[in-house]
Amino acid sequence: MTQQTVGLLAGAGDFPISFARKAREMGLSVVTVALSGEACRELRDHSAHFYWSGLARLGRMIKCFRRHGCHEVVMAGKVRKHNYMHRPWKLFTLWPDMRTIRWWYSRSRSDNKDDTLLLSVIREFEKEGLRVGSALETCPELLAREGCLTRLAPDAAAMRDILFGWGLAREMGRLDVGQSVAVKDMAVLAVEAIEGTDAAILRAGSLCKSGKFTLVKVAKPNQDMRFDVPTVGVTTIRNLHQAGGRYLAIEAGKTILLNEAETLATAEKLGICVVALKDPGTGMQPVLLAS
Repeated sequence: MTQQTVGLLAGAGDFPISFARKAREMGLSVVTVALSGEACRELRDHSAHFYWSGLARLGRMIKCFRRHGCHEVVMAGKVRKHNYMHRPWKLFTLWPDMRTIRWWYSRSRSDNKDDTLLLSVIREFEKEGLRVGSALETCPELLAREGCLTRLAPDAAAMRDILFGWGLAREMGRLDVGQSVAVKDMAVLAVEAIEGTDAAILRAGSLCKSGKFTLVKVAKPNQDMRFDVPTVGVTTIRNLHQAGGRYLAIEAGKTILLNEAETLATAEKLGICVVALKDPGTGMQPVLLAS
């Protein structure tokens, strides 16, 4: 990024904080619009200018960014879509501004899948001269490196489940349904949808009393790195352990691994295997397999 000022549209999780810290280190002035009920208050400490905004306040978001001369905006952090999408009386509880009402009831969208909604939001920003870039251009070190990231490696049975689940997760991503699939003995336990990864993990655990299942989380085949990039962290590991899971397979170079040292230390402590692969469809290097 060459701009001295960058806008940050922040959702939940540590990703927005990681971006804001790195941007400040690079000498950028961060203008943060934090989504109420999602983003962390700590972001205020890492921002030159900070605003809260409701999810359904597109007009306010744009106004805040333009007030400080932003030409580039990034999106970071998750939004728990299920908390908003099907809420009763959402027109009143979300209290949208007129910009959002016009956008929502326009006929420009064919559906309300994640990619469709977010690309439509990006077009609204672009109408106002706000280019939406990828936060990962600023902090690419957050992307998982290839290899077995823990001492515990997948055995042959786990590798079969990883290979089996990988294709299914990729297809769910292509359909823009979700990014994660939980499998055991080459059978599907849970497929992530609107509820998110953490809830899908816990549902898989309730259906697999023997435990030791595998979670596979991958990017979409044509992943737009500006938004909805698959992300794992300490919470993912703890939920997997709570549900009885043993293996976590993610896509190297296309999955955000938050707080890597703490996340992998937690995995080691709880006996969770974390492996990051490029394309396991062509097989695995023997070094990744447990003896």
